Amino acid sequence: MGEVNPTSSNATIASNDGLVDNWQASREKVSERFGYLFNNEKLADIHFIVGKCTKQQRIPAHKLVLSAGSVVFEAMFSGPLATTSDEMELPDVEPLAFLTFLKFIYSDVVQICQETVMSTLYIAKKYYVSALERHCVDFLKSNLNANNAFLLLTQARLFDEPQLAELCLDTIDKNTKDAIAADGFTDIDLDTLIVVLERNTLLIEEFKLFEAIERWTKAECARKKLPLTSESMRSVLGRAFGLIRFLLMSIEEFAFGPAKSDLLNDREVREMFLYLTKVNPKPTDGILDVPRCAMTGKEKSVNRFPQVVGNWSFATPINRYDCIQFSVDKRIFVVGFGLYGSINGPAIHEVHLNLKRSVTGVVRGSEKTSLSSNGSSSPYRVMFQSPIEILPNTLYTASVISKGPATYSGINGKSTITIDGSTFQFSNKLEIHSNNLTSTESGQIPEIIFYS
Repeated sequence: MGEVNPTSSNATIASNDGLVDNWQASREKVSERFGYLFNNEKLADIHFIVGKCTKQQRIPAHKLVLSAGSVVFEAMFSGPLATTSDEMELPDVEPLAFLTFLKFIYSDVVQICQETVMSTLYIAKKYYVSALERHCVDFLKSNLNANNAFLLLTQARLFDEPQLAELCLDTIDKNTKDAIAADGFTDIDLDTLIVVLERNTLLIEEFKLFEAIERWTKAECARKKLPLTSESMRSVLGRAFGLIRFLLMSIEEFAFGPAKSDLLNDREVREMFLYLTKVNPKPTDGILDVPRCAMTGKEKSVNRFPQVVGNWSFATPINRYDCIQFSVDKRIFVVGFGLYGSINGPAIHEVHLNLKRSVTGVVRGSEKTSLSSNGSSSPYRVMFQSPIEILPNTLYTASVISKGPATYSGINGKSTITIDGSTFQFSNKLEIHSNNLTSTESGQIPEIIFYS
């Protein structure tokens, strides 16, 4: 029988085989003791050969700990068909991700990074460790941006993570131009491309989207080692070709883009030209013409003032807000405001744009930038970084804080203006707090710039 030396916290136990290290004594918590066993040969009764070829690693583990953390391991080690082997090969798993996975199993420590998160998510799903799976998904959500949205969308669909996939699609909707310019776009699979092209909410002109589709098509042909012929390109696009909305392009955009590509045959090019020049009706072979969000047609602006005068001042110790409320009878997307510039020649104003729902106060868009003017009385465009959806018959407040010299201003403003089928109603109510006196009749913010 062994004897314990009680005088040391790192007590050793005398046994017939000599002294045994009492590593448990300095680790009071179960998590600390299990954490000590992580990637440790001590008491190990199973080894995993992880990875492929030269990147393989032999990693020790403990069946009891693994079974406590995963129902798959429990079945593997103690179920009716339990393995008797003390070594298992996992060629489909990356060693670093597997160690991240084991670290969580042994100690609840999460060590996810950009390089391992997708591989770790794969392992967490494979062994039904839902807590680690949630940590991986939360990490991906917090690091989602336009540059990786397509890459993460592909992975979210592969791993059946619908919530993450929807967040990726929402990011792509709001940042379409940046997302399709990222390297990951040409790497997506056909099904993911189709999911994106089916959306009516992409913030991009159709001819720009076509250019991206053409890039993807050429990359797919290269992956499949196919020649860049019309037949090959149409073949790899498959059903995605019918989701390209050629009819949303102007005749110039179509002429310098799709008409010169190898994706359309002569008959299709002729039919599109005849439609775009208003000679023939819309082609009947399923070509879509449903608008994509804001970025279809041409940019428009509604100008509130028929006359311009001078001397609109911002010289005050406090920030002065110029505000106007408006509603519109159709869904539109605001991309910026027109603002008046200096009355005294070239000048620069610091401006802060803001657009919010009037009733709820929820800010829909905000932008801090500068306005350079040259003395002209015409409005200058100041743009939001992303288009802002405006719901029909809903009251919004457009406001701007401007710091700089006096500017021009508008007078004899109209409260109702219709432009290209969209009717705007402008008003100035007390609750909008316009302390620089802009109103329906006069002041700043002469233009709302939008797509419909």
